[in-house]
Amino acid sequence: MKKPYITILLAMLFLLILAPAAFAAEAGALPELVGLGVALGAGLGIGFAALGGGIGQGLAVKGAVEGLARNPGASGKLMTFMIIGLAMIESLVIYALVISFLLVFKI
Repeated sequence: MKKPYITILLAMLFLLILAPAAFAAEAGALPELVGLGVALGAGLGIGFAALGGGIGQGLAVKGAVEGLARNPGASGKLMTFMIIGLAMIESLVIYALVISFLLVFKI
């Protein structure tokens, strides 16, 4: 119950720390802050995507193994659907990686 409050508090603290530096920066220093923000955003984005993909793949394999334990005769169909599902989950992580690369190399 307290975790959303902690996350919101940390986000606000981060903004309060970074905002004065952005507004008080000279004209040449602003692109450095933008580059820092882009690098931080790209790293966090791919990190969260990998975390979500890992959890999704773990749950998919867990379900497939439980299904195989209950009905070993359905292994062919189950493996086919599991492999397709894992490929779909992994494609979302690859999309996040591509977007992170686009952000980093755009600046």
